[in-house]
Amino acid sequence: MKIELRLYASLASHMPKRTSGNPWSFEISEGTRIRELLERLKIPTKAVKAVFLNGVHASGNEILDDGDRVGVFPPIGGG
Repeated sequence: MKIELRLYASLASHMPKRTSGNPWSFEISEGTRIRELLERLKIPTKAVKAVFLNGVHASGNEILDDGDRVGVFPPIGGG
């Protein structure tokens, strides 16, 4: 299965070196959950503030389907 993954702001540093641009087309096995995908990419749980699946806020426990779009955001601060 193939999904589209976007890592925003500081999380973009977790994209594999061989990829160019954002989004990244990612091969996953059937039954993969969002949190498993993030673990596979070694993204610390504390580094993630919000996850969206096909434009809808997600908890991370959702099972991904072929063609899904995942967006992951870190905490954002400002002055």
